[in-house]
Amino acid sequence: MLELGRTDFVGDGAAAVRITISVIYSLVCALGLVGNLLVLYLMKSKQVWRISSINLFVTSLAVTDFQFVLTLPFWAVENALDFTWPFGKAMCKIISYVTAMNMYASVFFLTAMSVARYCSLASALKGRRRRAHCCSARIVSILIWFAAVSAALPQAVFSTTFSVSNEDLCLVKFPETNGSSTQFWFGLYHSQKVLLGFLVPLGVISVSYLLLLRFITSKNINTSSAKRRAKVTKSVTIVVLSFFLCWLPNQALTVWGILVKLNAVNFSYEYYTMQAYVFPVSVCLAHSNSCLNPILYCLMRREFRKALKNLFWRMTSPTMTTIRPITASTKPEMEEQGHALVAGNAPVAPAVLFFPPGAVIYNDRRDLPQNST
Repeated sequence: MLELGRTDFVGDGAAAVRITISVIYSLVCALGLVGNLLVLYLMKSKQVWRISSINLFVTSLAVTDFQFVLTLPFWAVENALDFTWPFGKAMCKIISYVTAMNMYASVFFLTAMSVARYCSLASALKGRRRRAHCCSARIVSILIWFAAVSAALPQAVFSTTFSVSNEDLCLVKFPETNGSSTQFWFGLYHSQKVLLGFLVPLGVISVSYLLLLRFITSKNINTSSAKRRAKVTKSVTIVVLSFFLCWLPNQALTVWGILVKLNAVNFSYEYYTMQAYVFPVSVCLAHSNSCLNPILYCLMRREFRKALKNLFWRMTSPTMTTIRPITASTKPEMEEQGHALVAGNAPVAPAVLFFPPGAVIYNDRRDLPQNST
């Protein structure tokens, strides 16, 4: 979304850059919709999946990213039209608000995932079995949504359409007040974005992982327990790092803009160039994080890969389900959670494990359907 302080020069960006960004927005939207829907489906389909705080936060993050990518087609059209907003004032407020709200919610849920992972692993590595505090996680989720809704309120109040050279632009416009210019309010507005959307979560996440690292290196822990849970910690770490790497260029340019708006740094040609050409690219990179999270989860977490493989086999091998009803189960991985996918409605079925596609084991006897390869 544009800002009033830079509309004079952002609109003259190269057409090739704008079209490229619009195409990338469209691709990110498509991948984000498919990926986040897949994560939600896999989370819902695990019938023996015990509800825990980390899984509740994963589901909430997928919902947040799904809502976020729904706004990308509007920004793609805006970029393609040289930042002209054709959807009207009401949609400007709604889309701007939904974008900002889900941006805050995404980073808040990532922060909660890191804290929950530290608490879970620290308790497990001490040798104590820790029950999942689902009720507490639900309360935290409600508080996160309330915080995200509140943090995005400036977008809902001050987002509007503004006519520049007979073209309507969707931007944030702060009113003039006694003794305070719009540039000052813009500085405060972006300071909130950097603090709540980047620096504070970065500090909390860093402290969580540093404390976990200190705990692991200073305590005599059970080796098998550490290895079993380290895999999940690795996946959470990669998701968190991808978020901050995607958002870092945008936040750095935002800080530069804050300094210019508060007259702490002079307006320069370098600032003009970065805001006109690099800033839109940094926004595109930041938005692409919403389609990376589901991809990373499906690739990094073992239970997701197994469930995705079973789903793929069921979709590509329909003849298997017509030969005999089968039940495919995956081995529990972390926190003693079972994961199961059912492909059929057999009244009573023995435990079945998938071998190569088409191979099924019943009571230590392998049966191969005639059309198996």
